[in-house]
Amino acid sequence: MSRRAAILLSTFGYIGYVPIVPGTVGSLGGLVLYWLLYAAGPGWFQTALVAAIVTLFASGVWSATIAERHFGGIDPGPVVIDEVAGMLMTLAFVPVGWGAAIVGFFVFRLFDIIKPYPAARLERLPGGLGVMADDAMAAIYANVALRGLLWLAA
Repeated sequence: MSRRAAILLSTFGYIGYVPIVPGTVGSLGGLVLYWLLYAAGPGWFQTALVAAIVTLFASGVWSATIAERHFGGIDPGPVVIDEVAGMLMTLAFVPVGWGAAIVGFFVFRLFDIIKPYPAARLERLPGGLGVMADDAMAAIYANVALRGLLWLAA
């Protein structure tokens, strides 16, 4: 595939070019994708969600590797496919309504920014794997934290 396709994918349809807080905008893109998958039908929702996560992670490793060369840096700002995948991972298998999904958005952003161990170390993996892996770890933390918050609220 072409470099152009990799940039389109890694920036999630160029939304990563938003000049202010592209990671947050990418996470919002993940929330929109979550809603679209949910709206497609409850019978297929979890299967579609897992397929989207796997597809985004794998294609993110490929496209972010190319994007790093294109932008000339490690984990460049316009690359937001990692935030999109991370948002889906945060909400995966958590029975949430839209209020809790929005809480999940903020919890994911917090863990993505502070990068608790070992997320910061995973960021050092080579190429697109490092781009994707640190956000995947942040999403795992966010998923567990969201479950805890929902348990406390029940």
